[in-house]
Amino acid sequence: MDLGLSREQQEFQERARELAERVVAPGAAGRDLTSEFPEKVLRELAAAGILGVMVDQRYGGAGRDCVSYVLALEEISRACAATGVVVSVNNSLVCFPIEHFGGEEARQRFLPALCDGTHVGGFCLTEPNAGTDASAQQTTARREGDDYILDGTKIFVTNGLACGAIVVFAMTDRSKGNKGISAFAVDKCSPGVRAGQAEHKMGINASGTSEMLLENARVPASHRLGNEGDGFKVAMTTLDGGRIGIAAQALGIARAAVELSAAHLRENPGKGRSQALQHRVAECATELEAARLLTLRAALTKDLSMQDRSVRYSREAAQAKLFAAETAVRAATAAVQLLGPAGTARSALAERLFRDAKITEIYEGTSEVQKMVVAASLGFR
Repeated sequence: MDLGLSREQQEFQERARELAERVVAPGAAGRDLTSEFPEKVLRELAAAGILGVMVDQRYGGAGRDCVSYVLALEEISRACAATGVVVSVNNSLVCFPIEHFGGEEARQRFLPALCDGTHVGGFCLTEPNAGTDASAQQTTARREGDDYILDGTKIFVTNGLACGAIVVFAMTDRSKGNKGISAFAVDKCSPGVRAGQAEHKMGINASGTSEMLLENARVPASHRLGNEGDGFKVAMTTLDGGRIGIAAQALGIARAAVELSAAHLRENPGKGRSQALQHRVAECATELEAARLLTLRAALTKDLSMQDRSVRYSREAAQAKLFAAETAVRAATAAVQLLGPAGTARSALAERLFRDAKITEIYEGTSEVQKMVVAASLGFR
């Protein structure tokens, strides 16, 4: 199907595909088993502009659109979902809020290093008692002269073990609820900032997920993102874009699963002649195409919003993530089922896809949260 992609978009996708096949895929299974962070892989992706796809070129980014980002991220995630989420977080959850809500000093300080692979970024929102309900934040930011002093614990920070910069959300005025949250760009090497316990997840194992501990951490006021009290708005706007990234990651997982299932049936004539099995793969392939269209629509709507701030893309992002994540789970489940015992082996691609797919239904807003966003867009409260 001709999606009307520009030559530049197609070339960027082709470059990402070439890197995914040559650089990302070969060590993906090993990194999953050892939880090794893909540091060397990221350096090559950075050289191709994939760590700062949408960042303005004056800050070292590729200066491309969200559609290009989605196309590239699907290719990377097809090869390795963990590398895909590292790329997604760096682009969507760290570079985006710094560029669009930060001042010039923060942009100059953080963006070039995030784009060229010197650092990757982490997003510090979730806490032990503040998941979906961001207003339950316990991390605090106290103003002291030209600085803020941050104290608190964040959990499930993707890239936490390896990142050099983090975006942190903290309460500056608890009496104001959501309107008392502020956002900050923080140097991970600052005194009082350190990664805590590593998180051992069921999948996406090479993403270096950990706690992030802030103990009397001093952050310049010039590194605040937006005004004091804008943190909730920064978080929600950022997560809208992040959900497009996770939708693209889920597309990559689903595509790998569909390709694996189809190849297995073709190579095993006894199974391949079964119409029931053919139909299951056909259903997954159809859902994959539908999920891709939803994701590209969300990306295009985000691109439009960059030109016209009255354009919102919350609903489109939620629908894309909801459907793409569920499609990935169904496709990966089908792959394991079709391969039988071989699909359950710890070293099997189907088994890795199965574990990775499930997580896309959870992070950056569970499927239930996405349904809440869509329901709100329909006028339900």
